[in-house]
Amino acid sequence: MTYCVGLRLNRGLVFMSDTRTGAGVDNILRFRKLFTWSVPGERAIVLMTSGNLATTQAVVSLIEERTKAPSERRPSILELPTMFQVARHVGDTLREVITSSAPTGQRADSSFNSTIILGGQVKGMEPRLFMVYPEGNFIEAGDDTPYFQIGETKYGRPILVRAFDPAMSYEDAAKLLLVSFDSTMKANLSVGPPLDLQVIERDTFRLGLSKRIEGEDPYYQSISRGWGDALKKAFDSLPGFSF
Repeated sequence: MTYCVGLRLNRGLVFMSDTRTGAGVDNILRFRKLFTWSVPGERAIVLMTSGNLATTQAVVSLIEERTKAPSERRPSILELPTMFQVARHVGDTLREVITSSAPTGQRADSSFNSTIILGGQVKGMEPRLFMVYPEGNFIEAGDDTPYFQIGETKYGRPILVRAFDPAMSYEDAAKLLLVSFDSTMKANLSVGPPLDLQVIERDTFRLGLSKRIEGEDPYYQSISRGWGDALKKAFDSLPGFSF
C-alpha cells in the first residue's frame, strides 16, 4: 500500500510520500515513490506514484529515459512547454504501460493499475498540481480542491480537511503532512517510513527543500507523541455523555 499527498499552497507546492510497498511480518519492502526532474531557472517537476510497483517503475523509467535518450526519443518532460502537456504525456505513458502489461488490455479494475500525483512549475506559468488516473486522464487542483491524496487516503484525510490553509508556511505544511501520515501509519501497517518530503517554491523554477524523514527522526517522534497527547486532552475536555 501507499500514501502520498500533494498540497497546493499560495507559496508553491509541497509533496510527501511514504516508501513502504509490503507489510507482512516477514515482507516489509521499501521503494522510493517520489521522483523529481528539473532544469534550474526554467522548470521543476515532482511525480508521486501509487499502485502496481512494476507499472510505476516502468512509467518512471520511460519518462527518465526520454529525458536523456537521443533526440528522436521525444517528447521529454524537460522540453514540453506547459505543465498541462507534461500531465498529458505522463497520462499517455501510464496508459501505454498498463495496456501493454494487462493481457486483456486496459480495465478500470486491472491489477496493473497505478495512480499518480504530478506537480510543478514551468517558467512564465503558475504552479500546477494534477492527479493522473490509470486510464490516462487527469484532474487539476484548484481553489475548491487544493490538495490530492493517493493510496491509503482515509485515515489521514480528516486532519487535512480541518487544518489545511493555502496561506500556511512550508513549515506548517510539513507539520500538517506529518500529522496526516502519522495518523495513517498508526491505523494501517501497509504505510510506513521513511517519508520523502519535497518542496517547489513558487517562481524559483527549481527544486526546493528535499528531506527524507526516518521513523526515528526526533521531530517526527515529537509530532507523533504531541498529536496523540493533544487528541487525548481534547477528548477529555469534551462534555460527558448522559443516558
